[in-house]
Amino acid sequence: MYSFKNDYSEGAHPNILHALLETNLVQEEGYGYDRHTRDAIHYIKQKMNRDDVDVHLLSGGTQTNLLAISAFLRPHEAVIAPSTGHIFVNEAGAIESTGHKVITVPAYQGKLNAGQVEAVLNLHSDEHTVKPKLVYISNPTEVGTIYNKKELMELRKVCDDNRMLLYVDGARLASALASEANDLSLGELSSLVDCFYIGGTKNGALLGEALVICNDALKEDFRYLIKQKGALLAKSRLLGIQFSELFRENLYMDLAQHANKMAKMLKNGLVERGVSFLAESPTNQLFPIFSDEEIEELQKDFSFYVWERVDENRSAIRLITSWATLESEVLNFLAAVTRICDSKTAAHHL
Repeated sequence: MYSFKNDYSEGAHPNILHALLETNLVQEEGYGYDRHTRDAIHYIKQKMNRDDVDVHLLSGGTQTNLLAISAFLRPHEAVIAPSTGHIFVNEAGAIESTGHKVITVPAYQGKLNAGQVEAVLNLHSDEHTVKPKLVYISNPTEVGTIYNKKELMELRKVCDDNRMLLYVDGARLASALASEANDLSLGELSSLVDCFYIGGTKNGALLGEALVICNDALKEDFRYLIKQKGALLAKSRLLGIQFSELFRENLYMDLAQHANKMAKMLKNGLVERGVSFLAESPTNQLFPIFSDEEIEELQKDFSFYVWERVDENRSAIRLITSWATLESEVLNFLAAVTRICDSKTAAHHL
């Protein structure tokens, strides 16, 4: 049974495994002072064309969100997030556990906009409520859509006008940057936000995320907080080697381009077969809609999440392609859809 459940089912790209093995017996300093971490940070800054950001390598996305957001907020301050946001839906109340309220707004195609931020601010105008301080978005969103430059500029303006922070969850950032619909470079992104992270776990690494702090006011003592929260790895080389391989040349984007290419092939094939979608995603997450019977048939050969009920007979499923997705498996899935549709049509004519 082939899985389209996520983009971290496979281990890691062979270049990373080779580099880990090749350097295995070479002694290194720990806690981020190894040469591989230094190299990784240098390469990431180089890709952004910036040397004035701080980069911290951390092990996972939830850990990164928790560390950053809890570090940036004072006790009475809160986060504004779309209702589909990962910190609200999928992180077991991690942000709330630190004492910070997550205020959600309805997400359209997974996104929030500047007008929604202003509406929340109007409802939280004095010390009797929490104070919205940070806007959380993910790019791509939880339904695979992406923010364009204009949308980010509008969010940046409302944040600046109200002395708020703009934070981007980049668990699948590579897929957004590699999308044909994208108009943002990594450097432009860094100039529009206060902090974001570059996801490695979902793009070819064994594990790891690179947190990029762009706002000077947020940088002080961050390593103390990493240590205090148990996130400062003694064997930091494990993260450094991986991000070194991903960013030394163009591997990070190459892997995302493959994932997106497989998703586009899958999407085009489904459209040709008359399938509709929950969201218009230009990245490696797709949400096609099938009947319950069709889903049951597809689940005999493929693994995926049933994402959202659309009506009493149909649901949207989530299909995700990865850096390692085989073209043959995309074609197998499309063949299965054709088979099921043809069978359904034949039964209808009996």
